[in-house]
Amino acid sequence: MQRPLIVALDFPSLEDTKIFLDKFQGKSLFLKVGMELFYQEGPSVIGYLKEQGHSIFLDLKLHDIPNTVYSSMKRLAGLGVDIVNVHVAGGSKMMEAALEGLEAGTETGKTRPQCIAVTQLTSTTEEMMRREILIEKNLTEVVVQYASLAKKSGLDGVVCSSLEVPIINTTVGPNFLTVTPGIRLASDDRGDQARIVTPEKARELGSTAIVVGRSITNAKHPLQAYSQIKSAWEGVLV
Repeated sequence: MQRPLIVALDFPSLEDTKIFLDKFQGKSLFLKVGMELFYQEGPSVIGYLKEQGHSIFLDLKLHDIPNTVYSSMKRLAGLGVDIVNVHVAGGSKMMEAALEGLEAGTETGKTRPQCIAVTQLTSTTEEMMRREILIEKNLTEVVVQYASLAKKSGLDGVVCSSLEVPIINTTVGPNFLTVTPGIRLASDDRGDQARIVTPEKARELGSTAIVVGRSITNAKHPLQAYSQIKSAWEGVLV
């Protein structure tokens, strides 16, 4: 996989999504469809976006018993998305079941979607993890342990903060996807993210892909913001 800039379609409807995408003049994008849009529109939104030539990261963060995750992934594989994800906290048997479901649901001759796993959300802080999730180890150690478990379970990569990419690459290996949300321009508001970096920093740290939402979708000129972030991510001087 190339090192894409994935745009998070955090919109409440397909109509709002179409209005946003109209600003991109027919560009082929890598888009993230999350819970809000998928739960509102269902699988049809994926069909529409694929017809427009876009690549899709379906971000539903499955976390359930292995049998349920297997059955769900078998259905999701048929949508033709490029990436899907689960939570590492569901355990190795659940992650293995996710892969089995994807393999079973992928049409003969087609490539199964890549499966990555969420380590800890970029909104999670050290204090939250200790006081609320009751995990006593430090955040970085937990993320690395989770990434190692995802790798052993056969997954293609993880969702993590760019700040954790170097140690994951060192510990788990460089041929492991690190898809990193929590990307902001230096001038942007942090919002509800705790562990954030700029696109330039994400490139420097070695992220495989970055996920950018509000810095583009809430921008006054989304296409201009997209181009600025893409140039920064790719190291292109403008």
